[in-house]
Amino acid sequence: MKIAMIGHKRIPSREGGVEIVVEELSSRLVKMGHTVTVYNRKGKNVADKNADKEAHKLKRYKGIKIVNVPTPDKKSLNAIVYSFLATIIAVLSNHDVIHYHAEGPCAMLVIPHFFGIRTVATIHGLDWQRAKWGGFATKFLLFGEKMAAKYADEVIVLSRNVQQYFKDKYNRETIYIPNGVNKTEFLPADRITRKFGIEKDKYILYLGRLVPEKGITYLIDAFSTIDTDMKLVIAGGGSHSDEFVTQLNEKTKKDKRIIMTGFVQGNTLTELFSNCFLYVLPSDIEGMPISLLEAMSFGRRCLASDIPENTEACKEFAQYFKKSDVTSLANKLQEIILNPDIFHTQEEIMDYCYNRFDWNKVTGASAKLYIDTILNVERIDDV
Repeated sequence: MKIAMIGHKRIPSREGGVEIVVEELSSRLVKMGHTVTVYNRKGKNVADKNADKEAHKLKRYKGIKIVNVPTPDKKSLNAIVYSFLATIIAVLSNHDVIHYHAEGPCAMLVIPHFFGIRTVATIHGLDWQRAKWGGFATKFLLFGEKMAAKYADEVIVLSRNVQQYFKDKYNRETIYIPNGVNKTEFLPADRITRKFGIEKDKYILYLGRLVPEKGITYLIDAFSTIDTDMKLVIAGGGSHSDEFVTQLNEKTKKDKRIIMTGFVQGNTLTELFSNCFLYVLPSDIEGMPISLLEAMSFGRRCLASDIPENTEACKEFAQYFKKSDVTSLANKLQEIILNPDIFHTQEEIMDYCYNRFDWNKVTGASAKLYIDTILNVERIDDV
């Protein structure tokens, strides 16, 4: 098959979960013998400037064909212009199926539908709920959601909660295909000790985008109230949120135990996961939290907000606190520090994660879905 991917910022990149999904899925589809073209955004709005420069030089990556789509630097226009131009180029490029990722880009899905090109949409989360968007952006995201529900040949969701949402709001049947994880390679604390002064089992970790809906302010406020010699490491870059990142930097200056690393990847990221005492994801909103799955793949203790997307993913293999509740989070942090044995063992957490979340299963299910969509046969069961 000839498959197009539209909706991510760029690959290779760890700017967000969508980028990770597109890379993992596309590279495996290529290994299966399919032709995959990804449409990268060419612009300056990135968390890792160096990675952006490198990405723009690539024409191919892991066998994936890369097309760089010019996009404006103005954040309010970036996604709209990108998804329109990428769609037009893809429609003219004779693909068997176009796979849209995230609600915003799905606004353009009606164009290939009009030309009879098969489309699949993955809803990575209800993006219109995110705090960073203004009125127009929220309406655009809701429009994209509606276009996916109405015109996509198949809609993939990452959680049962979103699956029920599409059934209730649009009476649209969707396919549940969760994200996956890769086998981990543990690294000792080396560069993170030299660069940030942190040691194995002596720090609590948050790793992800620095945006309001991730609940990072709750974590900072909660951590500041507990009595511990642990460090709190906040790793990640901003996304449409320079002002928010500045606010976080100012807030963390009040507590010398808190370390802001900025955007991380490669061995530094692996070291952070390998050696943390606890991983925390305090989100108000999630699609399917890849960083949480990655932490579990390292067998880490995980503490997450009790939203359905988190509890569904981790089940009894993580601990939870009441969403948006700083006191609940602080109490749970203190409890875990004093009694870390309340968790399953590292081996049990890893076994659960690898058995439940497998990129090869995800790719196989997606490939079959493409074929069934192209042939217009009965869709596959959920994964």
